[in-house]
Amino acid sequence: MKIHPTALLFALLGMLTPSAQAARPMTTDDARLTDAGACQVESWLHLHDYQREYWALPACNPGGNFEITLGGALAYANGNQESGALVVQGKTLFKPLETNGWGVGLAAGYATQPGSGQSGSPYFYIPLSFSVADDRLVVHTNLGHVHERETRQGRLTWGVGGELQTTDRLYVIAESFGQDKGSALFQMGLRYWVLPGHLQVDTTYGSQIGQIADQHWFSIGLRLISPKLF
Repeated sequence: MKIHPTALLFALLGMLTPSAQAARPMTTDDARLTDAGACQVESWLHLHDYQREYWALPACNPGGNFEITLGGALAYANGNQESGALVVQGKTLFKPLETNGWGVGLAAGYATQPGSGQSGSPYFYIPLSFSVADDRLVVHTNLGHVHERETRQGRLTWGVGGELQTTDRLYVIAESFGQDKGSALFQMGLRYWVLPGHLQVDTTYGSQIGQIADQHWFSIGLRLISPKLF
């Protein structure tokens, strides 16, 4: 397998970019993969009332239908560094998403949460996406399961989101997601292609339903997609 020299640049960017999933900034994943033979780095700054998180999730798709993601976050609260986060995930598609059609896949991995100090949780989910009006509107749904190792309990996870294309480069995005217990969360924002197919920026506002005044966040992100490397 021959690796293009540009791969080294994107590996470096993955380590230097302030700490992003396939459709960042959405938590609800899509039935799409990084371009075959290419890599991407999704990164973002996540701001809470007193906490900030710097995320970076580099991902590569060397074989064409299997994407591997390895990354994490650094977290700070009141100016003090807390325990960070780790994400390791593999993802494949059973049916790629087509224009005016649908796609479905499977993702599984292991993740820890920023500031939790916990050992982490294995998880899986099924991303199912639908394209409408020549991709002007794409709707994503997720259904999955996470096993919390600290409590030894399993929880169902879900998400519903959408991307609405308003211009050639600008998208309006919105979603709601959560678990089988507890209040749902939501976020909405904008996504813009600075360099179509290679450089994207985004920003979102989110909160917990019923607790908007107490639980809310703001994020700003950057997504870099490489040319074909493998």
